[in-house]
Amino acid sequence: MRTELAAGMQLAKCQQCGCMRETLNELATCLSTVHTEEAHALARDVEAWSAQMQPTRYAYLGCEHCYPAVAHNALISAFPSISPLPALQCDFQVHSAAWPPVVGEYFVLDATAPVAVSTLASVQCAEALAHRQPHGLAIVGKTETENIGIDKIVKNIITSPTLRYLIVAGVDPKGHLPGKTLLALAEHGVDDKGRVMGAPGKRPILRNVTLPEIQAFRAQVHVVDMIGCESLGEISARIAKLSQQVTTPCGCTEYSDQSPFSISTAPTIIATNPSDVVQMDKAGYFVIVPLASRGLITVEHYAYDHKLLRVIEGTNARALYSTIINNGWVTDLSHAAYLGKELARAEYSCQHGVKYVQDGA
Repeated sequence: MRTELAAGMQLAKCQQCGCMRETLNELATCLSTVHTEEAHALARDVEAWSAQMQPTRYAYLGCEHCYPAVAHNALISAFPSISPLPALQCDFQVHSAAWPPVVGEYFVLDATAPVAVSTLASVQCAEALAHRQPHGLAIVGKTETENIGIDKIVKNIITSPTLRYLIVAGVDPKGHLPGKTLLALAEHGVDDKGRVMGAPGKRPILRNVTLPEIQAFRAQVHVVDMIGCESLGEISARIAKLSQQVTTPCGCTEYSDQSPFSISTAPTIIATNPSDVVQMDKAGYFVIVPLASRGLITVEHYAYDHKLLRVIEGTNARALYSTIINNGWVTDLSHAAYLGKELARAEYSCQHGVKYVQDGA
């Protein structure tokens, strides 16, 4: 574990990747329950690596060798009885009153049709198939991860009373292999920790679906292996053939909005308009000055006695707010949100020649 993580932390891409950040967070939690000298030493390394992490730029990169995933799998192998990992901060948005309930990048053609299609990493294939509108196709979209991506598929399928087939086509992303993970899920299910048994993906752990939901998915649909196929004609022909085979309802329970089956989700919070002003930040306040002629945005940081503490310059909002946050120059969440909004406005001003006037906090 230490070797893999140390090698990964030498790479800039790993320091900005959600895979590494999540693995370090998980290890920090799990290692606290392992009382050995080696575990304590690794925990200290994890703390140091966590401090080196940069703002997350991507959830995953599809690297053929994923250092954090190898380390994570080594942890599970070394300590099979370790406490279950903490639940993910589920990033789906759920609308329980509509189908499909999980919001995502997909195309719904006919909610009463029996066939769903995942084109895996072949994003353009999904859009092209949707435009083709083959008879029998209910929904088509991409799947690029072997965990959250599959969580979403499970939830959307079991809330449809008519879906009977899931075609898995397109290019399977290297390393993560959600296509092969879906096939393994259909054949073997999951263990008591939510890990898809027999899955070759790097992190095939489903933490946003329950065991009853997974059992419902496996009973309801047959997963059809067309991995590697990007031919719209071949996929359309298989959809037509499968839809003709559906003559009677399957023996599984039908799950819909009217079903007593309860879909477990992370809570959805409805945003409301702010009722108060931005809180004063003990770290000071900022004056933002876009310099379009130089392609720069200048941020002046003042103490509340109006003493200038520092000047930060950058070419874009992201670089500026990342620098400010990473250095602890903003400490209040509402002030950080305000700063991000104003920096985005300033960047837009520079790019489009629009006059910028800083909004009062």
